[in-house]
Amino acid sequence: MRIGSLKLDSNLFLSPLAGYTNLPFRLVVREVGGVGLCTTDLVNARSLLEKNHKALKLIETRPADSPLAVQLFGSVPEEMRDAAIILENLGVQSIDINMGCPVKKVCKVGGGSAMMTELEKTSALVKKMVDAVKIPVTAKMRLGWDDENLTAPDLARALEDVGVAAIFVHGRTREQGFGGTVNLAGIRKVVEAVKNIPVIGNGDIITPQAAKKMFDETGCAGVSIGRGAFYDPWIFKRTLQYLNGRDALPRVQADQQVSPTENLLPPEPDFSERTRIMCRHLNLMIEVFGEELGCRMFRKVAPWYARRFGPCHEFNKRVVQISTRAEFHDVLENYIRWRRQFLDEHGKLLPRFQQPPMVASFMRDEPASTQREQIPVPKGPVEVW
Repeated sequence: MRIGSLKLDSNLFLSPLAGYTNLPFRLVVREVGGVGLCTTDLVNARSLLEKNHKALKLIETRPADSPLAVQLFGSVPEEMRDAAIILENLGVQSIDINMGCPVKKVCKVGGGSAMMTELEKTSALVKKMVDAVKIPVTAKMRLGWDDENLTAPDLARALEDVGVAAIFVHGRTREQGFGGTVNLAGIRKVVEAVKNIPVIGNGDIITPQAAKKMFDETGCAGVSIGRGAFYDPWIFKRTLQYLNGRDALPRVQADQQVSPTENLLPPEPDFSERTRIMCRHLNLMIEVFGEELGCRMFRKVAPWYARRFGPCHEFNKRVVQISTRAEFHDVLENYIRWRRQFLDEHGKLLPRFQQPPMVASFMRDEPASTQREQIPVPKGPVEVW
């Protein structure tokens, strides 16, 4: 797959997720395999120009972390342009503009989802960036501000006209945040709105089946995975296997009645593989951030791994207190001993403790409608949002 001049080995992408998609996690995902392009946490353009230490840490990278895109947010055209130039000079392979983040502190400065309500100003800002650099510039957006303002198709068409190389679209509105059902039909309208650039779908991809359904029903050229990669860093590799229908191990016994497609679903990693990668992740956190800060940051990461451990409250209540690598391994060893009571003679979770398969919001049977707090569309110029 290509995004502008950038050739990728896979059409699966790691979405930026503030506070999580830092260098250690990107390296973990790349080591597991299957991902085509990783994107950093969102970075404030002004902070980058001011050489703010936190902003520089967000874009920290190394040769193994390639190809890499940096996601920028901001509302001042000159700042966004100059930040893009800096990133290109640093060797970044692509720049992504955040128009889809629902976090209030991003929207109130005119970045994130707020950019979607004024197409002309946003297009002018993006054109300044595209004209200033040779590397691909992409845009990440939501379907719109709310259900009454689904502006993504119009914005995608306008951004293609000013030279954007690809569109990443999350199938929810700003009003939805991260709740409610992903709207696959809405993503398809964005795909149909552009002429020549790829559209990458995003939102609630937590299984290989969900990725396939998004491909099939939207016609998107790629799929970007965020929170699903924290449940399952193996999701990129497993999804490629599932889509290609090869190199996949049967998930069930031969005498069980299943469809051919289900039987090609690669199995989830077992407990030992999950703990191996979790330990690798911690080691990289310590390597990049130092032991004290790395362990403190890992307190919010480890419970994501534990979500597929089976009974895990004993692990979670202790791992959120670690300050050293030794403390983490002590917590893990004690948890492994405690967990044995839930296992059979083969070391597998007893059936009553096994977790059901994860199901994406757009693959559930229940009604999609949910009550949400209404968020007013902002008034006035971008500068005051």
